[in-house]
Amino acid sequence: MDALFLNSPVPTLKLSSKLAIFRPTISVSASKLPISSSFSASATLQNQQRQQEDEKRVLPAVQEFEDYNQDEAYGEVNKILGSRKTSLPNGAQVMEYLIEWKDDHAPTWVPSEFIAKDVIAEFETSWWTAAKKADEAALKSLIEAGDGRDVDAVDEDGRTALLFVSGLGSEDCVKLLAGAGADLDYQDKNGFTALHMAAGYVKPGAVKVLVGLGAHPEVEDDRGRTPLDLAREILKVTPRLQFARRLGLESVINILEGEIFEYAEVQEILERRGKGDKVEYLVKWRDGEDNEWVRAGLVAEDLIKDFEAGLEYAVAECILDRRESADEGGKKEFLVKWTDIDEPTWEPEENVDPLLIQAYEKIDQNVNGMSS
Repeated sequence: MDALFLNSPVPTLKLSSKLAIFRPTISVSASKLPISSSFSASATLQNQQRQQEDEKRVLPAVQEFEDYNQDEAYGEVNKILGSRKTSLPNGAQVMEYLIEWKDDHAPTWVPSEFIAKDVIAEFETSWWTAAKKADEAALKSLIEAGDGRDVDAVDEDGRTALLFVSGLGSEDCVKLLAGAGADLDYQDKNGFTALHMAAGYVKPGAVKVLVGLGAHPEVEDDRGRTPLDLAREILKVTPRLQFARRLGLESVINILEGEIFEYAEVQEILERRGKGDKVEYLVKWRDGEDNEWVRAGLVAEDLIKDFEAGLEYAVAECILDRRESADEGGKKEFLVKWTDIDEPTWEPEENVDPLLIQAYEKIDQNVNGMSS
C-alpha cells in the first residue's frame, strides 16, 4: 500500500501538521460566533445610550432644530453646538454642523459647504490635531467636553479619528474612541476600515484590540481585500532584511487568522479544481462535517504536496512489531495496526508517526527489562 501514516489516535493539531488546515468559521451557529460579539453588542448599546443622554444634556430639544434652507436669510453664526456625519445620495460622507445663530432663528443643521472655514476650523482643529497625533488625553478631554461632537466625524478624505489612531497603533486611543461609540467598521473613500489601517501600518497591538472590541475582520476595501489580504500582500513585497517589519506583519496575520479561522483536522483531500491563485481543494473533515471546497492558501502546504504526490492517509492505532528490512541496508520497519484497515502492514520508519515509535520502543524496553 502506497501510504503515508501520520497520526496517533489522538492527534495534536498544528498548522504545520499534515492533518491540520484552517477552516473558515462562517457559520450561523451561536457556538461559532466570536467571543467578542456579545461584548461588542453590549458596548454598542451602552454607547448609544450614553450619546443620547449627552445630547439631551448638552443640545437644545430636537424639535427646535431646523434643516438649513438656502433661500432663507440667517443672521451671524454665534457658535457650533454639535456635529454629525451624514451620507449624500452618491454614498459620500460629509459633515453637518448644528449652528446657533445670533438672531432669533432656531439652531439649524447646516452642511459644511455653507459654513465659513474659519468657523469650522475653530470647532474641528483641536479634534483632528489630537487624532493625527494619537493624543489620548486631548481626545478624552474633547469627548468629555459634551459639545455635541460626532466621534465619527470625517475629514476631507472621509477618514475618522479611529482610522488615524489605528494606523498610528495607539491601543489606548482605539479603546477610548470605541468606548465613545466610534463605528469600528466604518470605511473611508478607499474602503479602508480601522483594521485595514492597523494591519497596513503593521500595528499588531491595535489589530488585537480592534478584533477584541468586535471589529469585523472580513470587511473588504475597494479592491476586494480584507485586512488579512492586505497584510499578506504587504508581507510578500517586504524585503527579508526588514526583520522587524516582517515579524510585525506575521504577528498581524496570526491575529487575524486566529479571528477568522479555526483549526480543523482533515481526513483527506478528495479533489482539486481551478488554476493559479484560484486553486481549491475538496476537503473531507475528520469530524464528519460536510465536504468543503477550500482555497489553497488556507491548506497546509505539506498536506497539498502529499495530495499532489498521490499519497493516501490512514490513522495508526499502535505498533505490533519491529524488524530490519532485508534490502536497502537493513532499514527499520514496523508492523502497524490501523484504525480503519483490517490487516496490519509492515511500513518503513519514515511512514510511521515518531511518537508511536517512541511509545513502542519504551514498552519494548520495559518488557525486555522484565524478562531479563
